[in-house]
Amino acid sequence: MSTGALTVSIAASVGSIEREAWNALNGSGNPFVAHEFLTALEDSGSVGEGTGWQPAPIIITDDQDRLVAAMPSYAKGHSQGEYVFDHAWADAWQRAGGRYYPKLQIAVPFTPANGPRLLLRDTSLAPHLIEAAQSVCQHSGLSSAHATFIEPAQTAMFEDAGWLMRSDIQFHWQNRGYADFGDFLGALSSRKRKAIRKEREEAQRGIEIVRLSGDEIRAEHWDVFWEFYQDTGARKWGTPYLTRDAFTLMGARMGEKIVLILAMMDGHPIAGALNFAGAEALYGRYWGCTLERRFLHFELCYYQAIEVAIERGLNRVEAGAQGTHKLARGYEPVTTWSAHWIADPGFRAAVADYLERERMGVAQDQNYLGERTPFRRI
Repeated sequence: MSTGALTVSIAASVGSIEREAWNALNGSGNPFVAHEFLTALEDSGSVGEGTGWQPAPIIITDDQDRLVAAMPSYAKGHSQGEYVFDHAWADAWQRAGGRYYPKLQIAVPFTPANGPRLLLRDTSLAPHLIEAAQSVCQHSGLSSAHATFIEPAQTAMFEDAGWLMRSDIQFHWQNRGYADFGDFLGALSSRKRKAIRKEREEAQRGIEIVRLSGDEIRAEHWDVFWEFYQDTGARKWGTPYLTRDAFTLMGARMGEKIVLILAMMDGHPIAGALNFAGAEALYGRYWGCTLERRFLHFELCYYQAIEVAIERGLNRVEAGAQGTHKLARGYEPVTTWSAHWIADPGFRAAVADYLERERMGVAQDQNYLGERTPFRRI
């Protein structure tokens, strides 16, 4: 497809695109839309044939065949691994005689973290890329397109294109210039401050906590973290999404952006949390353990992440999907956004009506939660 001097196409995979050209469009430095992360998913078999996530990155090149815009997108045969739940939409449309799958998913697989979904050399290219996604759906017989966990700066681009907007809530820790963890605790109410100190004392008793990045993370560390990940994945999803090779490839290709936090007892790892560092945020992704220990989950996933963010001067910690228990630990409710384009006008109208009612409930929930943060009232 050509648009003036621009050519729109679907690449076979992110791996088929030159790394430097792809990453040059990732101005925010988000680790999850980086070529290294997305190709680790492809090359490890975590996405691709048989997974229901078929890479279909939409790209735009100029008249000199230079990559000027890209969209991490996938043809989806199900709704798993997305964290923005549209199963009810699929059921309703299929009961009405429609075919919901396959659909186009503009997202980072298995990753409920905010980030750019339009990788652009120039923001003026955004309408072309969004229109391309719609055209792919129309010409390929896909029911719909869904861009999930869109960074706030790009939500208006989809809304201006007429996509339906959906809101949800996550809990993020905000760095207000804290000097250290104690400085952060000083911003909390006395009762919450004492509760966190008690949790940390109990979690750390008899435990050594180790943080590893880059070349410090060796094969034996990934082996034990794979055990942790499998345990958590089996309980949450039935089958873990990532393969063992995915962790090795991520470590090899982007280890400097990884912070692996391990809890050691008598020299042996008993739990771990995997984080990715961007230019502005630390993203908590996976956690697991082989020995249950009270408050250890909070210590590794939330308190250690806060310490890392403060030490690195990062603006926030995004601790993943769901979890109102994060509120009492200094993580505040924030709005996340997804955008949805639906081909059938009648189905689109029904979803639009549902989303309008849903947004009212989400806004009420956020107001309620926002009044219950642990910070001191001034």
